[in-house]
Amino acid sequence: MQKQHLNHCNFADHYYNRIKLKKYHLTKCLQSKPTISELARNIPTRSFSSKDFLPIKQENEKSLSENMDAFEKVRTKLETQPQEEYEIINAEVKHGGFVYYQEGCCLVRSKDEEDNDNYEVLFNLEELKLDQPFIDCIRVAPDEKYVAAKIRTEDSEASTCIVVKLSDQPVMEASFPNVSSFEWVKDEEEEDVLFYTFQRNLRCHDVYRATFGDNKRNERFYTEKDPSYFVFLYLTKDSRFLTINIMNKTTSEVWLIDGLSPWDPPVLIQKRIHGVLYYVEHRDDELYILTNVGEPTEFKLMRTAADTPAIMNWDLFFTMKRNTKVVDLDMFKDHCVLFLKHSNLLYVNVIGLADDSVRSLKLPPWACGFIMDTNSDPKNCPFQLCSPIRPPKYYTYKFAEGKLFEETGHEDPITKTSRVLRLEAKSKDGKSVPMTIFHKTDSEDLQKKPLLVHVYGAYGMDLKMNFRPERRVLVDDGWILAYCHVRGGGELGLQWHADGRLTKKLNGLADLEACIKTLHGQGFSQPSLTTLTAFSAGGVLVGALCNSNPELLRAVTLEAPFLDVLNTMMDTTLPLTLEELEEWGNPSSDEKHKNYIKRYCPYQNIKPQHYPSIHITAYENDERVPLKGIVNYTEKLKEAITEHAKDTGEGYQAPNVVLDIQPGGNHVIEDSHKKITAQIKFLYEELGLDSTSIFENLKKYLKF
Repeated sequence: MQKQHLNHCNFADHYYNRIKLKKYHLTKCLQSKPTISELARNIPTRSFSSKDFLPIKQENEKSLSENMDAFEKVRTKLETQPQEEYEIINAEVKHGGFVYYQEGCCLVRSKDEEDNDNYEVLFNLEELKLDQPFIDCIRVAPDEKYVAAKIRTEDSEASTCIVVKLSDQPVMEASFPNVSSFEWVKDEEEEDVLFYTFQRNLRCHDVYRATFGDNKRNERFYTEKDPSYFVFLYLTKDSRFLTINIMNKTTSEVWLIDGLSPWDPPVLIQKRIHGVLYYVEHRDDELYILTNVGEPTEFKLMRTAADTPAIMNWDLFFTMKRNTKVVDLDMFKDHCVLFLKHSNLLYVNVIGLADDSVRSLKLPPWACGFIMDTNSDPKNCPFQLCSPIRPPKYYTYKFAEGKLFEETGHEDPITKTSRVLRLEAKSKDGKSVPMTIFHKTDSEDLQKKPLLVHVYGAYGMDLKMNFRPERRVLVDDGWILAYCHVRGGGELGLQWHADGRLTKKLNGLADLEACIKTLHGQGFSQPSLTTLTAFSAGGVLVGALCNSNPELLRAVTLEAPFLDVLNTMMDTTLPLTLEELEEWGNPSSDEKHKNYIKRYCPYQNIKPQHYPSIHITAYENDERVPLKGIVNYTEKLKEAITEHAKDTGEGYQAPNVVLDIQPGGNHVIEDSHKKITAQIKFLYEELGLDSTSIFENLKKYLKF
């Protein structure tokens, strides 16, 4: 299901599905759709939705048997695929007999998905006069008369949606600024209708519909008047209904647009009820509804007839175990597949819709994340698994055989040279906090190894554990990586988030402190070799820990960190403050919220004491985490350090505080080689480590 809403304190985890393997063969990685869990938590993202998942190119593809199914082709191609170098690529989608993708600065299509050299140019992005534009998302009209593409740049969140008429000489029919989500449907007159949402000041409240050709029209279709809600569009997998999803952090409302009669008035499924979230799929005149209604207030699957959609008609269909996170749901002709995270391990549940049978598959323990595939093949359910140090690996569940098949052939050497451990820490209130740890198999005396701790703990979002080449290189160089799944995140379900937001935010801080102390207590590194990293809203817990327990850390790296919670949430002129009230509280009108935020807000609690060294990457025109707040934090921190140094006396080694302000208006640029290099260099220098080999190894993965 597609999510588009963006907020100022978190970021999407969709960069990992833009990795392509690239040594001796140029290959194309394919778009994956956003997951339900991402829709629920409203993270900003490059949305890489598609209608199909294409196989990877191999030069010997012509020798493959023509009657091999899609999975066998992918597996055969990957058997000899060297997995040593990676680069980031753009969106790609298959529709009908064509593949649509970006080639250089052009939107192109080709008839042969395996032939990169024979393509038709549909549009030259240079016509938009943007700086290094890339295609963020592609949608093709049902009968392939038109293609729509959303185009962005790396240094801005502004986007332009172009509509190209497909003919012997393709021509741009229209362009729309600041489009967030968009989908095509076909009306009774066989006319293509484009529905899209318009984003203004980071808020997405308006839905438009447009037609082209001889009957051009463009009209506003819906406006959400409550500023705490946002709107996004999702087309059900069978294309039967277009859903208008209206939601905030805790509540949602969905309207159905008939995919066969898009000009008819939409049908309301269920009016918004505070605290009730729900998402909708469709199959055989039935709606399948993933919702938290009822007890316990975790996601469960319900269904009802499409012509009686109200909540009183919802029948319970499937419930989850305790401490289970629903990552995504995929609907097939005879099956429903749930992608789950339970007790920090990944599972796939396959539900037979004919007999209500359920098969639960425990996935390999090395796997930390799913990469979803929007697949039109009713016989197979393909997906990929990944981890921070291991690139994605293909898996396919075949319904006929009732078995899960994995990619065979080349096995990544990291599987033998590293270990993944799942441990728990006990927080102050007795809660068990899961952790995921990576280190080299042959490491001796782990207490003397450097440790990099990761944390997020906000919006019910899982800590990002997608593959990152620089993380792999760190493990190869002897580092320990620890991912702390603290409260406020979503790893153990909706309640895990609820226990770490509003006036329970300090639970996340206690969890983080317990995790680091547990790691040290179990022989993983020591404070003088411990570093901590976070981005965006994760900066709240990191900044709070630096104030409360700085002795646990040697160095910290932050990217676009949220550090001044109180002043930001009291400034209602900022575009997303109202949408964030459910997460942080309303200090302007609620004295309890105000006093509670004062207890943990990083900026408010800076004091003269010893701090770890801190490297902060900020973005000049970031609208989500305003630069002003980061600059104020940095200046106040330096003043406190200077005062402490004076009180301590001669010989005191003051920590380094680096503020690296990057140009541009994006929130986080995860794949910036400059940023990656600066952060790693900072960590190595602070810990007094030799960085020669790490940068040589990093060149294997990143193009400098």
